[in-house]
Amino acid sequence: MLIRRERADDVTAIAAVHRSAFGPQYADGDAQYTLADADIVEMTGDGAADPPEVDLVARLRSDEGWIPTLSFVAIEHGIVIGHVCLTRAAVGPFPVLALGPLGVDTEHQGSGVGTALVHAALGAADALDEPLVALLGSADYSPQFGFVPAARLGITPDEPTWVSHFQVRPLTAYDSQIVGEFHYAEPFYGA
Repeated sequence: MLIRRERADDVTAIAAVHRSAFGPQYADGDAQYTLADADIVEMTGDGAADPPEVDLVARLRSDEGWIPTLSFVAIEHGIVIGHVCLTRAAVGPFPVLALGPLGVDTEHQGSGVGTALVHAALGAADALDEPLVALLGSADYSPQFGFVPAARLGITPDEPTWVSHFQVRPLTAYDSQIVGEFHYAEPFYGA
């Protein structure tokens, strides 16, 4: 497996990865969105709705928070099997990063692809002297990468319902003065 920066010719494959990774979560009527949310849901060729992560990545690419050097793909035998991106966010007046979405093709889940992508993203962010990375994620999965509940560092999400899954990972350039309300790039809040 190879981890590298996203290229322009990866866009379709990245959408397919997120479709594979997140589509099953919405297939059995457990969807967190409906077709009434047409501004964030596209129809695939088979009539099924794309998961919102597909459109989120597309909208992030055209947002000022997009950082092309911090969008990574995992490649195996020349095929994109995973994707993660970091986008510009803020804690009060302090610029920080947000991780996600992170997607791995269903056939490759559980094989370390997601772990490799997260390590690559965090390493790149640290090398660029970014102070902190935040995410909405599993309290069981994210701590292995050094993520802690954001409240421990005095950081709160601007969406109160996110508190239980909102975590941060301080990096080498972290400063304890970075406290306050976190805000994602605008595409995370819908269109």
